Amino acid sequence: MVMDGDIERVLWTEEEIAGRVAELAAQISDDFQRFPSPVVVVGVATGAFLFLADIVRKITIPIVVDFIRVESYGSGTESNGSPIISCDLKVDVSGKHVIVVEDIVDTGNTISCLNSHLMSKGASSISVCALLNKPARRRVPFKLAGEGKFYSGFECPNHFVVGYGLDFAELYRNLSYIGVLKSEKYNQAEEN
Repeated sequence: MVMDGDIERVLWTEEEIAGRVAELAAQISDDFQRFPSPVVVVGVATGAFLFLADIVRKITIPIVVDFIRVESYGSGTESNGSPIISCDLKVDVSGKHVIVVEDIVDTGNTISCLNSHLMSKGASSISVCALLNKPARRRVPFKLAGEGKFYSGFECPNHFVVGYGLDFAELYRNLSYIGVLKSEKYNQAEEN
């Protein structure tokens, strides 16, 4: 693939991601099987779309799927620290257990924002399933509502990563793996 030359190194291969997605889906299915109504799985657009598609096909309990769009990066590599919900849910989450599927949790701003937003809509509990967790960049501690749990696919080093849905300026989402983007790629773009 032409974009492969922009990658400094691969962190997780397609096979490693698939294996971890299956493990997370099994854990979620086991943890949520005790709830009588379907769990609402909310994908955070656009970065989580591949992860969401793969994980929901492996979850074995009844679920409802919806999307929410939260914007905080624009075309740069740093969060602006003030996430904005630009496209809300269609599904009513009142009285429901919600699992937010996110590509990466780094500063904690987006999860904190979503937790508050979903609680204001009456969710019974809010869990988060993040493909990547980057605790080195955490600025905002978050406490999940109700009996919420935090599921994490991989702990991510403090590098700018792309692939498997994660992007830089909307590019690289279609890579089948997750890799570290060469710094000259985003430094050059941010200078322009």
